[in-house]
Amino acid sequence: MTVTAGPIISRDIRFEHLVRALGVGTAQPRLSWQVTAPPPWRQDGYEIELRRAGQVESSGRVHSAEQILVPWPGRPLVSREIVDARVRVFGTDGSASPWSGWSSVEAGLLDPGDWSASPVGASWPETPDTDRRPYLVRHEFELPCQTDDVTRARLYVTAHGVFEAEINGRRVGDDALAPGWTTYHRRLRYYTYDVTSLLRTGANAIGAWLADGWYRGRLGFNGGYRDLYGTDLSLLAQLEITLADGTRQVVATDDSWQASTGPIVLSGLYDGEAYDARDEQPGWSEPGFDDSAWSAVVENKRDPATLVAPEQPPVRCTQEIAPVECRRTEDGTLLLDFGQNLVGRLRITVDGAAGQVVTLRHAEVLQDGRLYTRPLRLAASVDTLVLDGSGPRTWEPRFTLHGFRYAEIEGWPGELREGDVVARVYHTDMVRTGWFECSNPLLNRLHDNVVWSMRGNFVDIPTDCPQRDERLGWTGDIQVFAPTASFLYDCAGMLASWLTDLAHEQLDDGTVPWFVPTIPGGPNWTPIRPGAVWGDAAVLTPWTLYRRYADASVLRRQYDSATAWVDLVVRIAGPSRLWNTGFQLGDWLDPAAPPDAPAAARTDRYLVATAYLAWTARHLAHTAEVLGKHADATRYATIADEVKTAFVAEYVAGDGRMRSDAPTAYALGIVFELLDGDTREAAGDRLAELVQESGHRIATGFAGTPLVCDALTLTGHVDTAYRLLLAEECPSWLYMVRQGGTTIWERWDSMLEDGTVNPGEMTSFNHYALGAVADWMHRRIGGIEPIEPGYRRVRFAPLPGGGLTFAEGRYESGYGTIAARWRLDGDTLRLTVRLPTGTTGVVELPGRKPIDVGPGEHTFTGSPA
Repeated sequence: MTVTAGPIISRDIRFEHLVRALGVGTAQPRLSWQVTAPPPWRQDGYEIELRRAGQVESSGRVHSAEQILVPWPGRPLVSREIVDARVRVFGTDGSASPWSGWSSVEAGLLDPGDWSASPVGASWPETPDTDRRPYLVRHEFELPCQTDDVTRARLYVTAHGVFEAEINGRRVGDDALAPGWTTYHRRLRYYTYDVTSLLRTGANAIGAWLADGWYRGRLGFNGGYRDLYGTDLSLLAQLEITLADGTRQVVATDDSWQASTGPIVLSGLYDGEAYDARDEQPGWSEPGFDDSAWSAVVENKRDPATLVAPEQPPVRCTQEIAPVECRRTEDGTLLLDFGQNLVGRLRITVDGAAGQVVTLRHAEVLQDGRLYTRPLRLAASVDTLVLDGSGPRTWEPRFTLHGFRYAEIEGWPGELREGDVVARVYHTDMVRTGWFECSNPLLNRLHDNVVWSMRGNFVDIPTDCPQRDERLGWTGDIQVFAPTASFLYDCAGMLASWLTDLAHEQLDDGTVPWFVPTIPGGPNWTPIRPGAVWGDAAVLTPWTLYRRYADASVLRRQYDSATAWVDLVVRIAGPSRLWNTGFQLGDWLDPAAPPDAPAAARTDRYLVATAYLAWTARHLAHTAEVLGKHADATRYATIADEVKTAFVAEYVAGDGRMRSDAPTAYALGIVFELLDGDTREAAGDRLAELVQESGHRIATGFAGTPLVCDALTLTGHVDTAYRLLLAEECPSWLYMVRQGGTTIWERWDSMLEDGTVNPGEMTSFNHYALGAVADWMHRRIGGIEPIEPGYRRVRFAPLPGGGLTFAEGRYESGYGTIAARWRLDGDTLRLTVRLPTGTTGVVELPGRKPIDVGPGEHTFTGSPA
């Protein structure tokens, strides 16, 4: 940590959870800052200045130690307004920091009346519920002044479908698949772009590529469903040009725009993209283009009250990966291995004759030396490029993504040269916040696999898998994975946005859908029914975000949704307080379950449901307490106590044995605090016995896997937890690694020991849920655990074991860097911890009393056990 003579603001102010506050959707964005100061300095107050329209206003000195999500200190923003903010802080010792630099926040269009644009699309007839060709729309306009007279230009834009905009032949932005996937009938995101530099004096042109995306593209199972949100493919765009004299020129989508098909022949999220270069129209988004053959557009409908600004970063390309191996198969096809299972698409540089077809196929795994596509089910995952013979070109699809490690290329003209093919990785461009490393390379690879699975499945919404005909926001998956996710990346805005959609999709009786946004689920998932673990995302995921990011607003926003869910389950349970009826997934994908019956777990599904009712009601009580709803807090705490009593009476024998004598049952009882005293200790001993009897192989599914290592640790069986984590035979976490997995699998045995793929229809090689063990790794091996919301107070309690000689964790909190590193030197454990200004911690070493620590770096020695 940098030592300073006094406090300084060490990071630019951030607004809400946004790194770049352009086009924010709230009139009173909260502010966060970081302070660096020599210990033992503590903040006692702050002063914020706002600069707007040349005037500066001050909050005055506010006595507060808060520096995360501090309330907006002045008049609310109005649409389009730009305000600069800076802050200085005061210490308990009377010191004051210098002023920070100015940081800017710009409001988007905050009132529905700000919109004059209408959605426009092609006027030619299209056949609903079929594959339809994507198209282009364009418009020309005059800028009647010099560009030096333009003070700023903003493009506010969205689509029914997905879009990429261009102005004067240049791409607007660098995001992909905008505007993302929301409950479109309730919320459609618009994006704000600074396009000042793209304008020209005189004639200008604006246009956009459009494709179906989630709005009207094929989604879901059994062949899927099209047109779920509408049949039109439309652009909604409003370009606002502000001149030096304060006047504003507005160019908005209306019936004067033109439309035409372009070179994209077909495009789908599942099936891929077909592009015919012979159909390109050079200069189509530049002024002076001859669009006489284009068609008039038709105006469509959109209530501007449903247009919302993003709370999260967009999807972007974040990395490029070259193939690590390339070979020709017997039929001349090129087979490429990128060495990493990823989500994205290929960019190719190729030259060939007009009409030459280059076909790109994608898959996660090989079998018998070729792409194995059965796990894709009905997702073709194929891109095609038809060349026009005009010379070398670089191309990648625009409106599709694939989950793949391997690719086959057919029709490649000539030899493949270095750099001709690269895989481009796409996901929501969240800030990385958490890292872990230890002395065991297999554990490091496991952790890398968790990170890669999160990246591949955080594509605008948190999905289950990124490759087959599904890619849905399953509520149970993110519920169990959110603690891990919120350590690895700053996903506060993304998950808060998704939770808004969860509340919108919730049924009137409180039922939470299996996946959000909700689409038809086919016979397996229709009708929508309440299910434990999955529906509990309504309560537990907001609580995780509150604990990790100190953002109580997400609790407030989701409170009605959370109470509706718990009240529903309480009604179902009735006076018995046992949730022992109805459809349940239970401990989904217990490795003992047969391939065609993934819910057939060793643990009674109603035991799982009742345990979750107790745990969720308890957390709803905590939520109510945070929000000052004390009567609600008492009510839900009482319900949790009653469910706990009923659970023990129904499922626990006097000697601590569970009616379901299975690891998940014991893990739930222990971690969910349903067992006390001797019963809890006996349950821990029995859990350890079961793990040992299984040869330390995994015997848990979605419900038990995130908890089993914690349950063992809490009951004094740390060594058993390590042996479970480090097992390498199937089923185990490291079995995936030993089999060459570079992401987390959906099933423990997605690939069988002979190298063949599990015969189950539901078999994915990129599914983050079973990677939820990384949360235990972060807390118990890396040694970093939040005690207070936002990591304001941290527990450093690493538990060495498993033959590890060192481990370290690092987390970039809202306050700054939190780090822990321990090393074994013979019988001595040496631990170094680091805390930023504004935080405190407690160090807990084996056999020693807890030690309070403040900001700075501290080193301790002790015994490893």
